[in-house]
Formats: sequence, C-alpha cells, structure tokens
Amino acid sequence: MDKNKTNYSVARVETYTKTSITKAERHNERKNKSYSNMNVDLSQTPNNIHYKRCETTYNEKLKELIDSKQVSLRGLRDNAKLFDELIFDINSDYFEKHGGYEFAKEFYEKAFHFAEEEMGTDNIISAVMHADEINTALTEEYGKPIYHYHLHVVALPVVRKEVKWTKKCKDKSLIGTTKEIINQVSHSNKWKSEQLLDNQGKPVYDKKGNAVLIKSYSLLQDRFFKYMSDSGYKDFIRGVKGSNQEHLDDLQFKIKKDTERLENITNKVEEKESSYNDYMKYDKQIEEISSLGKQKRFSKKIELEQEDYENLTQYAKKGIVADKEIYELNNRIDNLRSAVDKWKSLYDDIVEKRKITFML
Repeated sequence: MDKNKTNYSVARVETYTKTSITKAERHNERKNKSYSNMNVDLSQTPNNIHYKRCETTYNEKLKELIDSKQVSLRGLRDNAKLFDELIFDINSDYFEKHGGYEFAKEFYEKAFHFAEEEMGTDNIISAVMHADEINTALTEEYGKPIYHYHLHVVALPVVRKEVKWTKKCKDKSLIGTTKEIINQVSHSNKWKSEQLLDNQGKPVYDKKGNAVLIKSYSLLQDRFFKYMSDSGYKDFIRGVKGSNQEHLDDLQFKIKKDTERLENITNKVEEKESSYNDYMKYDKQIEEISSLGKQKRFSKKIELEQEDYENLTQYAKKGIVADKEIYELNNRIDNLRSAVDKWKSLYDDIVEKRKITFML
C-alpha cells in the first residue's frame, strides 16, 4: 500500500441534450435494474446521499422551470446542450484514510455548496453522492470492500441576459434600451474562457498577438480546490492532467483479473479436451463399442450382454459429461474474452480522452 500516494481533487463537466440526459439520469438516480458492465453494488445503493433530489424526471423539471419563467431556452436549437453535470471526485484512498463513508458525506455536502455558488441553487436539478461503486483495485489491496465516493450535480447553465428593444418597437425612443432581463440557458456563455494575466495583472498575448486564454474548466478546478481547502479539507492537491489515474488503475486491474480467469478456463478446456481425447482415441475401444451386441433375428433390436451394456453406458455418460463441460467452458471463455475486450476498449477511450480533453 503506497502511503505516499498523492491525492487529487477533480472537478469536471459533462454536457447533455434533452435526449442524452436520460442516460445520465438513469445512472445517477439508479433507475436501472442492473449494471452488468459497472462496479455498482446495488445492495449498497441505499447509502447514496441526495443533497438535492429530483422528484420528477430531469426533463420534467426543466419544463417546470421554463413554464414558470425561471429559465428561458429562447433562441436555442432542439439539440442544444441544456444540462451540465458537474462531477466532483478525489481518490478513494483519500476517504478511506480520513474516515470513510461518514467523512465522504461531509466532504461532498461542502462540495455541493460549492456547486450551489457556481450554478445557483435554483438551477440545480439533482445532486447525489454515489457510495455504491466498488473500487476493485483498492478492494484487492485492502482486503475489504472499498467504495469510490464521488458527487454528481446536474444543473442548468444559466446566465443573466438583457433583451433589448429592437427597431420593430413602435416607440423609437426605446430602441436599444433594456426590455427585460431573463435567465438564459447557455452552456457556451456560462463556461467562457478567461484571458491569462501576468504577475502585474496585465493581459498576456502569444507571439502572434493573440490573447492567451485559460480554459473555463481549468478555472473551475482552481475554484473547487481553493473552496475545499479554505473549508478545512487538506491532504490533497488540485487536479492535474492525468488525475483520473485511479480510473485507469481500476480498469487495468479488471483487465488483469479477467485475463487471468480467461487463461485459467482456457487451461481447463485444454485439460478436458485432452482427457476426453485420451479416453476416446483408442481404436480398440472404438472397435469394441462397434462390435457390441447381436442383432435379433427378424428384428432391428440389438441384444447386449450385461457387461457390454454397462461398458457402453459408461462410455456414453463420460462422453456426454465431457462434451457438456467443454461446451460450458467454451461459453465462459467467449464471455470473458468479450469482457476483456470491453475493459480494454474503455481503458483506451479514457486514455485518449485524457490526452485531448482533460483539464490542464
């Protein structure tokens, strides 16, 4: 166990349309009946904590906010990104060493308050801490179940927008003045990059004279780390490129274990096939089986001596059992190969995303 392992705070954002949010909702609110490709332990789901619960569906809640004119989708396309999901996370080992589940509840309650400041309390649709996803790598390391505590906050990216009178207004004196202020849902305006400033507070430009920008998600990382540190939480540092390493470690562990199981079952199949072939390969036995019994006169029935009948029955039973065992083992091999391929594909996807999109 690495006692000197560095813990990283991570704050990242996923975006969703009206259509795509349903998948995130099923995951966050545990609306699926099973999670065959995930480490969700449904027996632990009651331990999940809602800091804000959505009593309807996410889309129904959005409609409610629109109908009450709390938010506006004015000018947005049907496939616009309307929902932001903020995911807050720290290495599972951090929580295990600071009090486990109870500590995680307090930590993420504070993180929820940070999300309220970032997104606006009324704009948050759901906030839930997951405590039912097992970390297989740390579970193996500690020799007991270790869960991956993290927080999902689904919110609307709302900005204040001034709507001005246009030339169509009959009172020309009003043209260009503020007609109304609305709460506009706009992901692009909510997450604008900011210009980098030097130590003297002056804007920084590159060699071509272009403004050097800091990505909005990077700024979110900064603010989250400062907020939690100022709230008294220590022993971790701001997330850096590659701070999703825990997920990669967990996937590597799954690949390793499934590969080991695959090799083990493959060996069993080879053993069964070998023993089956050893048993059935003897020509003498085959000849003996073929020559067993005598056909009755004027009948298609075969007469067998008691000993021959018992031998033939024994051969048949062993053959059927061997066939069945090989068939079942081959099925298990196919399933495990499929699992290994899926984990490897997911691992490769995360590595690729980390290269391209992870916050600096």
